[in-house]
Amino acid sequence: MPKGQRWWTLCIASVVLAYAGVSLSFRPGFTMTAVADVTQLFLLILATVVMVLNAVYNRGQTRLFWSLLAAGCAMWSLNQLGWTMYEVVLRRHLPDPFVGDIILFMHLVPMMAAVAVRPHRQFEQHKPYFSTLNFLMLLVWWVFLYAFIVFPDEYVVLNIPVYSPNYDLLYALENIAFLAGLGVLASSTHGAWKKIYWSLFLAGGLYTVTSELINAAIARGSYHTGGIYDIAFVISLCGFIGAGRLAIELQPTCEPARPGERRWMNLTPRFAMLAILSLPVLGYWAWFSDSSPLRLRQFRILVTLGAMLVQGCLVFIRQFLLDRELVRLLHESRQSLENLQRVQAQLVQREKLASLGQLVAGAAHEINNPLTAILGYSDLMAANAGLEPAQISMAQKIGQQARRTRELVSGLLRFAQQSPEEKSVLDLGSLLQRVLQMERLRLERKKIRVQSNITQDLLPVWGNTNQLFQCCLEIIGNAMDALEEAGGGTLAVSARRDGDEVLGICRLGAGHPRSETGL
Repeated sequence: MPKGQRWWTLCIASVVLAYAGVSLSFRPGFTMTAVADVTQLFLLILATVVMVLNAVYNRGQTRLFWSLLAAGCAMWSLNQLGWTMYEVVLRRHLPDPFVGDIILFMHLVPMMAAVAVRPHRQFEQHKPYFSTLNFLMLLVWWVFLYAFIVFPDEYVVLNIPVYSPNYDLLYALENIAFLAGLGVLASSTHGAWKKIYWSLFLAGGLYTVTSELINAAIARGSYHTGGIYDIAFVISLCGFIGAGRLAIELQPTCEPARPGERRWMNLTPRFAMLAILSLPVLGYWAWFSDSSPLRLRQFRILVTLGAMLVQGCLVFIRQFLLDRELVRLLHESRQSLENLQRVQAQLVQREKLASLGQLVAGAAHEINNPLTAILGYSDLMAANAGLEPAQISMAQKIGQQARRTRELVSGLLRFAQQSPEEKSVLDLGSLLQRVLQMERLRLERKKIRVQSNITQDLLPVWGNTNQLFQCCLEIIGNAMDALEEAGGGTLAVSARRDGDEVLGICRLGAGHPRSETGL
């Protein structure tokens, strides 16, 4: 056992033994009452501090879990402070009814909310405010139950024989609900969280049993502060403190969600729905079946209407948030569909380009075979010294045109293999040279002179080779058509570096004004 754990166990054992010694040694009186009340108040404050430390050391839903437990312990401490003020400071018996009973009943509500947080699991895709609304609905329901069942016989028309058993029963049901939630969490987790949940479960279970025994002793008139029942109560408080200290030592983390756990997550909204549906049923009972005095019945009806109003507002807020979430999901689904359609179109285009590339590759292969033969024979004829000069010149022209044709086929093959959606780093000068080379035959046939001024210090450009190539082809083609109508002319093409790179195409035709196009 680690040194810190041994020290903690020794301290807890010392406190419990000292308290038990005082409880068994002293007779009922002020000394025993003072020791018991101060010890219990000290332990509750210590439990609150430990829960707050856990909230400070953690984040997210884990911080929320310990914050809610700290709130429950703080309310519990406030109730014990009232006991101490009456019995130790004022030296009076507790009044009946005692205002601290309301605080004692409500301190379990944030603890049950802490169980609903499920800190061992990360929040799902849905927003956490839905869980908050479910908790608020259950909180309003528990407040309504107290105001409907206990409060009328406690403060409207005092009836101790009725309100006291009702309070004990409702408080026992509240403790059982808290223990049931802890039991479900403890049985569905592993590792550090399992130890923490079981520690809280054992401490809460011991407190529930002790609370019922104390309430029964109070009903019999045999209870006194600091008696044997309070020994078990002090042990349960030490159990809550030990659970908080265990969490500080283990520093548990969130566990991945497992299949089949969603059914437990759906219990909270279903309980909230049942809580709302129970309101009109209880209101009907209060008006038609309750045999209490008219004043109590009217109060219960007013409480029911108020709870229905608050629950209706919470349902409206929940529905509004659900509608907004559904609109967001619909928008995301539409975007996903559009992206899917865009990807599908790109895939179809890629398949078309792949088929075109295969077709062009096959055609280029078939064309290159005779071109190779033409080039070979033309070179042999040009190297034959026995031929006449005119024949040698003709053979050289045949070889030149064959080489140009092969370059055009290679350019067409590269063009067909480009993807229209892909961008890469390219050289504008080389791109423009390829365009002019592809159009050279048309330029010569249409009697158009070409003046090119392409510098060599151009910076690389990020763009789509296919689209820029097609753009230059269109611009030069339009200029060639205009010059052909004018009976010829000069086509000036330039690419220079001037701040941003400039690509210019100018046509000069007889009888036509100068026309320039730039990129």
